Amino acid sequence: MPDHTTLTCRNFIGGDWEAASGGTLERHNPATGALAAVAPRATAADVDRAVAAATAAFRDWRRTLPAERAALLHQLAGVCAGRVDDMAAAITREQGKPLDEARGEVRKFVTALHYYAEEATRVCGRTVPNDAHGFTSIVEYEPVGPVAGIVPWNYPVELIGWKLAGATAAGCTIVIKPSEYTPGSAQVLSECVAEVMPPGVVNFVYGDGETGRALAAHPDIAKVAFTGSMRTGQALYRTVSGITALSLELGGSCPMIVTATADIDAAVAGAARRSFRNAGQICIAINRIYVQDTVYDEFTSKLAAAADALRVADGLREPAADIGALTMDETYQRTLAHIADARDRGAAVVAGGGPVEELAPGLFLRPTVVADAPDDSLVMHEETFGPLVGVAPFASLSDAIDRANGAPGGLAAYAYTTDTHETFTLARALDFGNVAVNNVDAGIMNAPYGGRRESGFGSEHGPEGLTSYLQPKHIRLRHDAR
Repeated sequence: MPDHTTLTCRNFIGGDWEAASGGTLERHNPATGALAAVAPRATAADVDRAVAAATAAFRDWRRTLPAERAALLHQLAGVCAGRVDDMAAAITREQGKPLDEARGEVRKFVTALHYYAEEATRVCGRTVPNDAHGFTSIVEYEPVGPVAGIVPWNYPVELIGWKLAGATAAGCTIVIKPSEYTPGSAQVLSECVAEVMPPGVVNFVYGDGETGRALAAHPDIAKVAFTGSMRTGQALYRTVSGITALSLELGGSCPMIVTATADIDAAVAGAARRSFRNAGQICIAINRIYVQDTVYDEFTSKLAAAADALRVADGLREPAADIGALTMDETYQRTLAHIADARDRGAAVVAGGGPVEELAPGLFLRPTVVADAPDDSLVMHEETFGPLVGVAPFASLSDAIDRANGAPGGLAAYAYTTDTHETFTLARALDFGNVAVNNVDAGIMNAPYGGRRESGFGSEHGPEGLTSYLQPKHIRLRHDAR
């Protein structure tokens, strides 16, 4: 697929397209340097208009029947399914992941639309017994109001979908602020929205952190739904009004524990997939692995071989590549710094270790495994967000659990064991919002997904991903019947 398409993005407000009023942002392909997209730098006035459009649309949208909202979300899913290749190509040009992987992301977005279309019809209230005759109490659930959806660049379409689908299914309207690194894929998505959704229900404003702060702090926003880094999430927490609802899905340092009873080949395959998929730029990527000492050498050598076997390439030229370009130079440099730090502290680089020289000046790094990584090395307690994983041995399960829980963040943890006692000990003792045992798929669409501690609060996916946009109302009726 040629790398010459430049997408022009426009704010989408109240069903109308608006050109830039505060200048523009350029996004270049991290694999080639080619211009991928030009987007508006939305001003505070642009944000005001978008929020006003969402507020006006909310008056009618909140009163639509759940079945009507469901029908529109199913219709939107159909339109988006017809543009999978367009969105995927935009993702690859801007974000760097291989084209086949980007197609998979868009298909998961379509699945989210269908899922929340169905969930819209499953929101039920209840009646509550009273302590006196002649009264009935009814609990109903109503949408919270206009929502700000602020999303990152690593899964730019899928993560919009979690917020767009959950919020609109609940009866909320939404203003979406895509990442400045991936505006083009959001532009294609907004074109699909324009075909289906009533004006003002879904709005898009582009820009950088300043635009995001203006949106999060807006007094007419009822809830802010944010996915991103711990640093940005903490700043956002201080930005929102004290009476604005907030959900934060942040990153963290995700551990994996491999015990002596584990299926080592399965553990290696899982570790290679979850450590290096999307070049490690995943909130639930495995950052650090603790392996029981009796199987440590076998596991480490096999993981090194698996990492070296992964194909790194330009994801447009080789759509089926295992790993594409990193999205931004900051992540590229941080990964190299973490590798150097591990070396300085005595760890051994057993796979990868540096750039893919033949693909320079693209942001390509070889998938890297560092063995015997000490706990104080950066890779073992900070989120790298790049294609790097640290491995260290342990002797006792309790020690492995303490070390796994000892780093900041609590989004996801992984374990491989065939022992029943170890399975339930690990599942219950690991202090993470998601724990996957003998697999590395920590999230599924119909179960809640969220973190704890420094990884934020609130849930997406599952019924909880819709009910987080609802608020209860108690209606107490006096009818005097006995």
